[in-house]
Amino acid sequence: MITRQPFDVAVVGAGIVGLAHALAAARTGARVLVLDRDAQANGASIRNFGYVTITGQAAGDTWRRARRSRDVWEEIAPPAGITIMHRATAVAARTPEAMAVLEEFMRGGMADGCELIDAAGLRQSVPMVNAGVIGGLWSPHERRVEARDAIPQLARHLESAFGVTIVRNALVRAVEPPTLDTTAGTFHAARVVICPGNDLQTLFPQALAARGVRHCKLQMLRLAPQPAGWRLPCAIMGDLSLVRYGGFSACSAAAALRTRLEREAADRLAAGVHLLLVQSADGSLVVGDSHDYGVTPDPFAPAAIERMIIEEALKLVDVPDTDVIERWTGVYPSAEMPVIIEAPHPDVRVVVVASGTGMSIAFALAEEVIGGLLGRLPLPG
Repeated sequence: MITRQPFDVAVVGAGIVGLAHALAAARTGARVLVLDRDAQANGASIRNFGYVTITGQAAGDTWRRARRSRDVWEEIAPPAGITIMHRATAVAARTPEAMAVLEEFMRGGMADGCELIDAAGLRQSVPMVNAGVIGGLWSPHERRVEARDAIPQLARHLESAFGVTIVRNALVRAVEPPTLDTTAGTFHAARVVICPGNDLQTLFPQALAARGVRHCKLQMLRLAPQPAGWRLPCAIMGDLSLVRYGGFSACSAAAALRTRLEREAADRLAAGVHLLLVQSADGSLVVGDSHDYGVTPDPFAPAAIERMIIEEALKLVDVPDTDVIERWTGVYPSAEMPVIIEAPHPDVRVVVVASGTGMSIAFALAEEVIGGLLGRLPLPG
């Protein structure tokens, strides 16, 4: 039964960014309402790797938020019944230019806890690494959850443990605090946080219009469960990731790597292929992804890009079974600013993660937004 009581905070959107704000608000003791247009989690938050990335994130706010969000994932996962599948990442380098980037990164301030390892050392940790890999970096900082399971589990936990009210099939048509007009009726909340994900037109579009937001389409694959005993001990990235992630690409050595990739893998760069492999509980592999930017990206998934992704995966890891059992596309907002926070009304915040890093930074970002909006910080734990 939908309660019509006034709430302290209403959150529009039940993706990871919205749920993170609901958690942060609930931890202050606020009465929290979450409204979502869909019947179930359906957007970018369940179409990704579930990868909480630390190492390689751009210096500054993104890296800081990722570290804090990783800690919140560790706090919230056990009581929410969320399994953390991986707790490390191996960046496998195939070229001297890639190794040079990793060596330079290790000399910087964001490499704390990471280790540069040669090919033999990498294979001790990741026995299935391809023979063409010449070394790499081991990071203990990353976490990985199964996104399609973790988001619904987090929502249920917010309801049961924090008393958050979640109303689905409720398209919010207008927000005029304290009133929210929705297709499920009228609700009231003193403050509102709008986490629209990829929907930039329904609520306060004028607040986002000047930010130059486009949309990014991803191609993702799930490969068949691998033979018994074949288990990735961590997430795997490679050379292509080093020119994509800001913490790596900011290294001066990245210029030489990009030059080599432009010569040898121009089609991969043009398709925005950034290779990442993670393994699920059933032994299947989630592999991707590509990046296609536009105001309205088309819905099509070219087979040529799928082949590129699989070929790049095989350059890093000897995968026994490359049969594709699932294909999907993801779409997320993208802008020069990795995070957009607008205040179209004193009691309203519009929050967009415009960098594909929602799983990595949402919890910390939400603590900042809620702390500013309510004037009190969430309590940990």
